[in-house]
Amino acid sequence: MINELAPRPHNSGHFTIDACVTSQFEQQVRAICGLPLGSTEQLRPAAMANLLGDLWEHGEPDWNAALAIPGVKLHLYGKHAPRSGRKMGHLTALAETTAEAKANVEEARRQLTPKHA
Repeated sequence: MINELAPRPHNSGHFTIDACVTSQFEQQVRAICGLPLGSTEQLRPAAMANLLGDLWEHGEPDWNAALAIPGVKLHLYGKHAPRSGRKMGHLTALAETTAEAKANVEEARRQLTPKHA
């Protein structure tokens, strides 16, 4: 039995877009095209947080508040309809240490939810 076949990069590695010499997306293209694989070196400590459709429950998330935190980057996947549990995007935080990156991305994620929610 097979649960899922997904010949694509997995969302758990999307941080590679911002933090690594070669992103998982570029690496997949290189592999499919028979090109030399790129360096997987991580350039800076990073942490990532998924953005689920639940964030839109009380309206548009507060992107300005999240992006005010140093080193935080926003990636939205262009999906039109947010639904509970649906992955709509992610935040990546880059920092001097993994612990700092984790703290920053968690704080940015908290900032997305309106204070009255």
